[in-house]
Amino acid sequence: MSPKIELGTTTLFAGSASHHLAAAVARELGIGFATCASERFPDGEVSVRLDDAVRGREVIVLAATSPPVNDHVVELLAIADACRRADAARVVAFVPYFGYARSDRRDGRRTPIMASLVADLIERAGIDQVVTVDVHTPALEGFFRIPVDNLTAIPQLAAALQARVPSDAVIVAPDLGAVRLANRFATKLNLPVAVCHKRRIGGAEVTIGRVTGDVAGRRCVIIDDMISTGATIVESVRALKDAGALPTALVAATHAVFAPGALDKIADAGVRELLVTDSIAPRGDVVPNFTVELVSIASLVATAIRRLVDGGSLRELA
Repeated sequence: MSPKIELGTTTLFAGSASHHLAAAVARELGIGFATCASERFPDGEVSVRLDDAVRGREVIVLAATSPPVNDHVVELLAIADACRRADAARVVAFVPYFGYARSDRRDGRRTPIMASLVADLIERAGIDQVVTVDVHTPALEGFFRIPVDNLTAIPQLAAALQARVPSDAVIVAPDLGAVRLANRFATKLNLPVAVCHKRRIGGAEVTIGRVTGDVAGRRCVIIDDMISTGATIVESVRALKDAGALPTALVAATHAVFAPGALDKIADAGVRELLVTDSIAPRGDVVPNFTVELVSIASLVATAIRRLVDGGSLRELA
């Protein structure tokens, strides 16, 4: 990857969580990212250094806030602050995975709304626009006073699924929050939709009471925006089997958060194929008799960057 990018008056940087994606995006664009050094001091503090001048330039920072989420959130803030202090004209945060997006309400408890807090910090750091991919909740946009664009990886994942699913398959939303996403996949693949009715008991424990839709004797394709502990997928597979679905469920999700042990749980539930994008760097876990296929969103990100540079619209990518 070449050390610098020249796209008019725009400079690109990549956070440490997105170096893998930045390399693929650079190949799509035919040019490279500017150099940004990031290090952790022994006490855990984050330090960054921009090795290229940004005065008067638009800066796009490609930086997922994936696990360890707090480290990568602070790193993004540090890069933005460095750009602001170096007199960048404008800073765009391209966040393919937005951590804390699930914390969008209090549910009547004495808890923070972390999505709102992180949004405030991002604005305070000097970021002028945020671009995300399949963010967990559309409510995130309401926490910002700056432009927010949410792109989707549905076309890339749907294309990868096309050759894998039979004509009598059914798209499954593992909870009510995933219904809109499932409907969009179903439209792309011309398949019906079923819905699992989930109730969350704790951070890593859920239960599904019933399945709405005809799944008996059919292969199910479970669709979600992210997989963290795997509990929702495991419970969905159990509920679908109880409803008469074929035991060979296929799972597709945009963000492979994968908490420790998640893949083992999913494999033990009987899932043999899992499709995820490279919005988060692959962990490299190996599970016997279980395939994780990576679907790249590099072309999506590269197209969005070109449009940002040219002042075009991102609407067609949403």
